[in-house]
Amino acid sequence: MKLYLGVDLGSTTSKAVLVDDQGRVVGRGITNTRSNYDVAVEIARRDAMTDARLALALRDLGADAAAVAESFWVCTDLYRLEALRQICRDTARAVPGEGPRLVPAIDLILSRLVEEAGQLFNAQARSRGSFFRDIVGARFHALAEESSQRGGLEFERVLGVYDRAILEAENQLLDVGFAEVFAAAVERALRDDVRRDQALAAGRDAAAAELDVVGFVGTGYGRARLPFPRDCIRSEILCHGLGAHAMLPRTRTVLDIGGQDTKAIQIDEVGLVTSFQMNDRCAAGCGRYLGYIADELSLGLHELGPLALTARRPARITSTCTVFAGTEIRDLLSVGEKREDVLAGLHRAIVTRAMSLLARSGGVSEELTFTGGVARNPAAVAALRDMVLAHYGARTINVHHDSIYTGALGAALFAHRGVPAVDLPDAKECKGCSA
Repeated sequence: MKLYLGVDLGSTTSKAVLVDDQGRVVGRGITNTRSNYDVAVEIARRDAMTDARLALALRDLGADAAAVAESFWVCTDLYRLEALRQICRDTARAVPGEGPRLVPAIDLILSRLVEEAGQLFNAQARSRGSFFRDIVGARFHALAEESSQRGGLEFERVLGVYDRAILEAENQLLDVGFAEVFAAAVERALRDDVRRDQALAAGRDAAAAELDVVGFVGTGYGRARLPFPRDCIRSEILCHGLGAHAMLPRTRTVLDIGGQDTKAIQIDEVGLVTSFQMNDRCAAGCGRYLGYIADELSLGLHELGPLALTARRPARITSTCTVFAGTEIRDLLSVGEKREDVLAGLHRAIVTRAMSLLARSGGVSEELTFTGGVARNPAAVAALRDMVLAHYGARTINVHHDSIYTGALGAALFAHRGVPAVDLPDAKECKGCSA
């Protein structure tokens, strides 16, 4: 099967999308962008290839497909968890004078995480945009507190082991074959011998299938860091425009709020950009800003939107500057403002900035598509709907379930449309970005 790869290296997340000869999506991959960009891109690319093989394996499994798919991603994270366990052990042993006491405590915590894998790494956790590091970190923190209280260990010592180990674990590329993980998933998900044998046969066929990446394009905030030839790089503006058109062909206006920037884009009937505006100077009012707010309030990023939707009297926020956000929030809370009201005001302030960009780009057409990570935030979506209605009247506002992949999809479609055919970079040359 000939495939075309699109990679979107964002400041917060790295995405990869594979399309086939007909331009249909056959695989997706996403991970958090870390300090090692090469590894982040390679993990997203590998996950997209794995997703494509998984789709091949599941297509004839009928009612068993959903259970095997859920089990597959749990098993994938179990392999990552086992790698983390070994790194944690080695890190704990190296702590002067504390190794003999820390290792048993770390082992107990990681054993609990393995036992809870089905609940930790389920589809609901992934749909909230949580990654392996986020999920494991939150639970490790809670279990470390329990372990420290029982064993008389310093909590900071136990947590310090994890903090050092997760950095190394994240930058490891685990070479676990698809067939091995799929077999473990089938054993975990299916009890009937006949159905299990059928699923295992489907997995072996998918593992042996030839998936040949014949074209690729990179985009995103960090696109200059991608190990791709210059003529295989496209701007975020072009890729988001084409990707949004592919998802929802009637789209004429695209609003993308990512980690570091906001883009208002106007496109024509074939997805070509006719005008655009971007925020300047800083990341105020973008995904990084919301992440800072979540940390300030000791909340998960996925909790901000739902909590903001419960507000009754949204607070008036005068600045979306990340530098001053913490001070303003603390001041508002100190005078009795409720958290949900403060958050509602923050979301409105973010969307107000975006509305200014939309106006300067040409306004809002009959159909607007909201893309990027912030499109997953229900409070941001609600505020956008309200403001568009107030300023432009009734409009169709689209939020596609794969909105976070819009840029990567556009990049893959540019590859499919005929970016000059070149060999993919060699793995040794680009530190892990070969296909």
